Amino acid sequence: MKSKKLVYIPILLIYMVACSSNEPREGETADIPAESHEKALNALTMAEKDEGWELLFDGESTQGWHNYLEEGITGWKVEGGILYTEGGNGDIVTDKEFENFEFKLDWKIQDQGNSGVFYYVREAPKYLRIHHTGPEYQIIDDDNYPQKLMDNQKTGAISDLKAGSAIPSKVPGVWNHTRILAHDGHVEHWFNGDKVAEAEMDSSEWKELVANSKFAAFEYGKVLKGNIGLQDHGNPVAFRNIKIRVL
Repeated sequence: MKSKKLVYIPILLIYMVACSSNEPREGETADIPAESHEKALNALTMAEKDEGWELLFDGESTQGWHNYLEEGITGWKVEGGILYTEGGNGDIVTDKEFENFEFKLDWKIQDQGNSGVFYYVREAPKYLRIHHTGPEYQIIDDDNYPQKLMDNQKTGAISDLKAGSAIPSKVPGVWNHTRILAHDGHVEHWFNGDKVAEAEMDSSEWKELVANSKFAAFEYGKVLKGNIGLQDHGNPVAFRNIKIRVL
């Protein structure tokens, strides 16, 4: 455990310096939405309020979240308006369940990082991991991950199920933007403003994809209501501007 901290803490110090400012860094302006730079972090614009958006992260606390299958949160931290984990602290899920929704957040990983956003997670002791039930929006270092990745394991994919479009990911160390639309079984994954994957969860195609995946033995993707989860895959990852709009 001590050696792990010696590796992660200096990196996270760099994280927090970069995260503490709303100003864009060099090379960060291409695809990141303007709101990440020009509007207050973890706040709703008047337009978002009118559209029914709500914050799932207040920028100051972990209120509204808990470790999967536990009460409260341990290990995850909030600093400078950023929700982050150094790795090894377990996945977290929302206290609330959601059915039809539009969801968005900003995220940042480091070199060789791996994380993800889950939805329709069914939280029960018989489901030991959030990926046993909830589909995942993959977040990963496509180019430098230490294992060879299949297309359905790259950023924006419905993880291990359906590949996303071949859109180059931004390098680790800069903010990226994720949007997930889920409505009556239709799901869309958006990455830095582009739709990269979609599926119908009640379709024969979906059932075939699940049957031929590592999720075949689980009750995976069988319900259209559940918690939203953020993954701690053992690597540092940071999140901000976590928002949802119930449809």
